[in-house]
Amino acid sequence: MLSALLLTLGACAVPVEQVGVGPSGFIEDLPERVVELAAPDQDLETVRLMREDGCYWYQYVGPVETTMLPLRTTDGKPICNRRAGAAPVAA
Repeated sequence: MLSALLLTLGACAVPVEQVGVGPSGFIEDLPERVVELAAPDQDLETVRLMREDGCYWYQYVGPVETTMLPLRTTDGKPICNRRAGAAPVAA
């Protein structure tokens, strides 16, 4: 059951790295692997790593509201990190 939950959290796993967070709360230098995996048309300047799910989210500014959306691959899968001691999430 745990493996099924991990698969739903994100199909692409990115290793945990030390990331610097700026005064705005966004990651200053995204890990290179995250940049490689991210689909186009997502704001990579406004990315946060959410503790709740271990996935990267970016700020989307729409015509009506501003909200955080999961950072996704070109396949539409969320980009998440590997948690210490956890097995990598399969694609």
